[in-house]
Amino acid sequence: MTLPKKGSRPITVSDVAYRWRVRNKPTYCQGNGWTRMTFAVELAEKPGSVLLVTLPHARPDNWILEQSASVRPALVAQCIRRATNEGWAPHHFGSAHRVELTREEVSPQQP
Repeated sequence: MTLPKKGSRPITVSDVAYRWRVRNKPTYCQGNGWTRMTFAVELAEKPGSVLLVTLPHARPDNWILEQSASVRPALVAQCIRRATNEGWAPHHFGSAHRVELTREEVSPQQP
């Protein structure tokens, strides 16, 4: 599975080029706030395995106005580093590597 190039955004982490993308429109379950926001990451050139990240909040365009947040490049880079530390090999074909973030990981409390 590869990401559509249209709508994807480039990011470089540790001198490796990736593309990441949030789904263009919410699924029915995401729109109702039943499931959380997700985004996908893959290598920019010769993609293999995909990284799927689930965030602890709803999409900003959810229909019930549930609390949401936006995805920023720093968060994407943090997820890529975590996934590679967990053993994600983006250049190998195979099933997607999944990462599920907690609220503390997305917005750590300030001391």
